[in-house]
Amino acid sequence: MLVQLLNGAVYGSLLFVLASGLVLIYGLRRVVNFAHGSLYMLGAYIGYSISLELGFWSGMIGAAICLAIIGVAMDATIFRTLAEKDPLATVLVTFGVLLVLEDVVQTIWGKQNYSFDAPLLLDGSVEVFGSPFPVYRLAIIAISAIIAASLAAWLRYGKVGLLVRAASEDPLVTAIQGVNTDFLSAAVVALGAAFAGVSGVLAGPFLSLSPVMGGDILVTSFVVVVIGGLGSFSGAFIAAMILGQIQSLGAVYLPDLAELFPFLLMIGVLIWKPTGIAGSRT
Repeated sequence: MLVQLLNGAVYGSLLFVLASGLVLIYGLRRVVNFAHGSLYMLGAYIGYSISLELGFWSGMIGAAICLAIIGVAMDATIFRTLAEKDPLATVLVTFGVLLVLEDVVQTIWGKQNYSFDAPLLLDGSVEVFGSPFPVYRLAIIAISAIIAASLAAWLRYGKVGLLVRAASEDPLVTAIQGVNTDFLSAAVVALGAAFAGVSGVLAGPFLSLSPVMGGDILVTSFVVVVIGGLGSFSGAFIAAMILGQIQSLGAVYLPDLAELFPFLLMIGVLIWKPTGIAGSRT
């Protein structure tokens, strides 16, 4: 039971890192990025290829950099261009990007599944509650906690983070004050895409890589954001941890219903509090 709770925390941590990118992009751009799952998938494949030559950590850094560059390109060509259009246009275009990136991955890496080993430093297992537990999975929890703390500190105390918060509340007034909101937007989308890439690499050693892995986790990450509250990091963290436990315990005790529980929870939260657990915006 306790080991399953830890497994739930691992999955929840991975969901939080991925959902953080969605929260960042929505918070400033007010767009629902359906391509986010494909960025997660692409980051996993890029990290896999780099890790074969340079090791796991180089793969993670390389994937983050590549995805950040893609994020800047998406902001310039999609989000900024469609900023004044119907939000549905952005949804449709980003969904198209998801399909394109899936085809790109299949063309370069093929349709077969891949996996790569955890770094040697984190290989092996330790005894937790009397049962062996992989060190790498504990590291995922630690990395997620570091990212959560760093984001909170950046947004609360960092100069750029404070400007991002101001622009998310009122971009027009922020721009009038002389702030380059286009630069902020590009930086935020780049950071959100980098988080997607990092989460893809983190998932690599214990989830197989496939061209459809982005679509599989995209829905769950959206559920996290909706339950937590659009634009809320604290809400996303709470929701990710809850969903992680639901998925882990449900897969063991109620496997036939495990896939339904996140959606039932989302329906319940939306009925009880439409803005989500910690959200204040609709």
